[in-house]
Amino acid sequence: MSSSVKICLNHAAYRVALICPLEVELSAARYMLDEEHERLPRKKHDINSYILGRLSGHNVVIASLPEGSQGTVSAATVATNLTRTFPSIELRLLVGIAGGVPSEKNDIHLGDVVVSTPQATLGGVLEYDLGKTTPTGFERKGFLCPPPTEWRSVMTTMKSDHRISSNRIRDFLSEMLSRYPQLAEYQRPPPEKDILFEPSYQHDRKQSTCVNCDKFKAVNRPRREGPDKPVVFYGLIASGNRVMKDATERDKISKDSYGAICFEMEAAGLMNDFQCIVIRGISDYSDSHKNDDWHPYAAAAAAALAKEILSYMDVIDGTLAL
Repeated sequence: MSSSVKICLNHAAYRVALICPLEVELSAARYMLDEEHERLPRKKHDINSYILGRLSGHNVVIASLPEGSQGTVSAATVATNLTRTFPSIELRLLVGIAGGVPSEKNDIHLGDVVVSTPQATLGGVLEYDLGKTTPTGFERKGFLCPPPTEWRSVMTTMKSDHRISSNRIRDFLSEMLSRYPQLAEYQRPPPEKDILFEPSYQHDRKQSTCVNCDKFKAVNRPRREGPDKPVVFYGLIASGNRVMKDATERDKISKDSYGAICFEMEAAGLMNDFQCIVIRGISDYSDSHKNDDWHPYAAAAAAALAKEILSYMDVIDGTLAL
């Protein structure tokens, strides 16, 4: 950030929160800011750490989860503390990475971005591991609320715009890398690092990378035009307290979860009490071949889309006007 004197506002001036579970996600959002503000004191018993700034005209709070404490409960705790310290927060965005579920219907690639979108009676996020085992199978329980209607209307407009014009992910990411060339790890990995293997082909646990994996077991997919342009997908997100690393189980749960298109670990802890829009960059395919190669870029792609979403929301007299 600039070495000049930072702007210092009060707690009530911040009405938008970005919750980024991992440091790599927090940093992507932080360096996507248009300006960073002076930090403010936390309320008593608030153990969160915050980055404050301005993004697409909005005063935003960026919060992360404690190192090594991912999951739905930890996300809910962070959101509770955030609300205590910043009582004017009206809009929350959960921004980070996730494992994708590629299919014939959704040709998801690494680096693409998924946005939670309600379908039928589902609110956009499904807690896939909450329920009970019965003689006929696993019975899911519970209901997660959708984001408020006004926020979903913004998503509809942006989705319509993207039918004829490109999203701005690449532009915002290019601006960030131009300002901070030391963030080279957030650049897009080469296309040869995006390999989707057949669901039945398991990674050799003795190998730390996929260099020696059998490329003949890769799924043959048509090459995209403009391979460096992330595609935005709208659909259901499966959320639970465990990492999904099995392609066969991935596809089964996705099918049983009304076609969920990605897996992550925090959204289910927020949707009812801290309604939010979930934005996830795809860093792996939720299979045994998952690794960290795409984490920084996927995190940056999600942060860039969050910046674009906020550009659709006007700020009038310090409040959000949708």
